Amino acid sequence: MKAMILKSYNRLVLEDVAEPDVGAGDVLVRVEACGICGSDVHGMDGSSGRRVPPIIMGHEASGTVEDVGEAVEGIGRGDRVTFDSTISCGECWYCRRGMINLCENRKVLGVSCDEYRRHGAFAEYVAVPSRIIYPLPADLSFEKAALVEPVSIAVHAVSLTRVSLNDTAVVVGAGIIGLLTIQALRAAGCGRVAAVDIDAGKLPLAEKMGAEITLDAGGRDVAAEVPGFTGGRGADIAVDAVGRAAATSTALACVRKGGRLTLIGNLDASVPLALQKVVTRQVTLIGSCSSSGEYPDCLDMIARGDVDVEPLISRVAPLEEGPEWFDRLYRAEKGLLKVILKP
Repeated sequence: MKAMILKSYNRLVLEDVAEPDVGAGDVLVRVEACGICGSDVHGMDGSSGRRVPPIIMGHEASGTVEDVGEAVEGIGRGDRVTFDSTISCGECWYCRRGMINLCENRKVLGVSCDEYRRHGAFAEYVAVPSRIIYPLPADLSFEKAALVEPVSIAVHAVSLTRVSLNDTAVVVGAGIIGLLTIQALRAAGCGRVAAVDIDAGKLPLAEKMGAEITLDAGGRDVAAEVPGFTGGRGADIAVDAVGRAAATSTALACVRKGGRLTLIGNLDASVPLALQKVVTRQVTLIGSCSSSGEYPDCLDMIARGDVDVEPLISRVAPLEEGPEWFDRLYRAEKGLLKVILKP
């Protein structure tokens, strides 16, 4: 089969490789669409430590069932499906409690690190356990379905945040996850959502995605503006969808006493924390990791249009053009958000 392999850092090559083995409990999926995730772009140069070459990356995907293992039931050839990016063991303490994102033996498709190597979906075929397979709604395109993974990350974070009807939220970072979080917050009942980014060019799309207020953080103290639309208190909820020191600091400064600060982004391994602001203002800190079984709900939300992913898809291109699109994303080309590759 044809696959795009990270042969060495910053070097992607299309090659013919053997089709993956299909175990008794596995499903072989013919990949119809696979999105380039920001973690793949950051991993390409070795900076994340999570994409050690050689590795076939790619975990935001959908496709058609090509074959099933002998122990698989309820899934047949030709079924339109997607699959979780996380391969959980289903047996550990966390899995037995439904916290599959915290699985003790967790693996992620398309990731190679010290603990494991698991090839992903930038290929014609990928084999995954049947327990992480989800059927697609009949009228949902493969391209839109490929975005269910980032949608699930946003929905999972919002589900942990404890949203109350008519809350005001501030989302710091108007990238893919930030834009999806805005929509998830509105769907959960937030009355007003503000979007913050240092790149003013991202804010019009944030407004289109449901942000009633947009704040350009380039050279401005945006936290000083939040009391003006929150009755002087600050936001009920703040979300850091970036994970850099300045973003975390801004999000904390925006939240009111007794409010909730949810951390999704983790571009920096560690950031300074104004501990006294957290403790003396009784701010709840919530860390959100990946997703945990939200795929069916997210697929329905995308199919109904409750979460609109179409404006996020900048380009659909053949897998052969993958190295070029990785390069353009790596160079942070203006206006380029999600690129979907089709093997």
